[in-house]
Amino acid sequence: MTNSYPADARLRVFATAASWIEGAAVRQLEQTLQRRGVVAVAAMPDLHPGHKGPVGCAVLADGVVHPDIVGTDIGCGMTLWRLDGLVRRLRIDKAVRALERLGDTDGLDLSEAAAAGVSADIASRHADALGTVGGGNHFVELQTVERIIDAPSCAETGLEVGALLLLVHSGSRALGPEVLARHPHAHGEGLRLDEGGAAYLVDHDAAVAFARLNRAVLAKRAAALLGLDGTPWLDVPHNHVTTDGVEVLHRKGAAQADLGLVPVPGSRGAMTYLVRPDPDAPGALRSIAHGAGRKRDRASMQGKSDQRDRPNPVGNRVICADAKLAREEAPEAYKNIARVVADLETHGLARTVALLKPVVTFKTGRA
Repeated sequence: MTNSYPADARLRVFATAASWIEGAAVRQLEQTLQRRGVVAVAAMPDLHPGHKGPVGCAVLADGVVHPDIVGTDIGCGMTLWRLDGLVRRLRIDKAVRALERLGDTDGLDLSEAAAAGVSADIASRHADALGTVGGGNHFVELQTVERIIDAPSCAETGLEVGALLLLVHSGSRALGPEVLARHPHAHGEGLRLDEGGAAYLVDHDAAVAFARLNRAVLAKRAAALLGLDGTPWLDVPHNHVTTDGVEVLHRKGAAQADLGLVPVPGSRGAMTYLVRPDPDAPGALRSIAHGAGRKRDRASMQGKSDQRDRPNPVGNRVICADAKLAREEAPEAYKNIARVVADLETHGLARTVALLKPVVTFKTGRA
């Protein structure tokens, strides 16, 4: 753990001394500051080391896009849907049996692709991926409103204690790696907008649209399996690029903060915090933390016992037929989400609106 950050005015780290920030993540921040065109970096309290750079940050560059900052899972984000049921009327065992079938993707309707901004070519080539969760920390989770913190905001949105919600975390699946491979770039040099960067962004935007559609298909299918009517509510990406003229804003594991309310989940054994960000918070680059962030890497979790036999801290039922994935995604592999959100509030980046409790979490139905 460290709180010794680079002495560079271009960097803001929104974490308190109580946060767990690995030295490897700080070194990756230093390397990010050396990339061509980088103007500013905002690091969030869920910051942790990633494959090509730190996860949990926003990076602003001038006239240069860095595809490897976003990486392969282009468009990854969170979708929150409202359901028409209440938790007190829910039969948990029945809900578990229903969501166990979520991995079955036969017969998906692709007619929504065009309306979602996804080309017929991409939809047909990646039809098998639509409605799939993927690995890693992706999930579909049935949740309930456990506690209201900001009563006026909840009244404004009609949110009430006991209401059921669906939170979906997934991305562009195989399309993201395809896009990254199509645009060769030198690590650290990136692509100037007038020298290949604009072409990358066209393909990037197509992957973002596909990821959004994938989450919608997952949520719609999960609601149908549960026998409940579902309504899309929030969709917040945290792995993408936005541009304003020559300003290029990369987010790598950092939720976009100018879209309204944002769900910030913990591990699959912790609450999700529904927060209201301040998109104008100085130095934060219109971004906030996207979740708890990893405290332990995946390799270090492999020596643990089979996590599927252990009760979850908040009592939710987890569907994960893959023992290796269950170990990697155990709650103790993640930071304390309450601490992460407290850091956001301390720095004025967001305030909590409500706490959402997991009820049933789907990871994978396949071993």
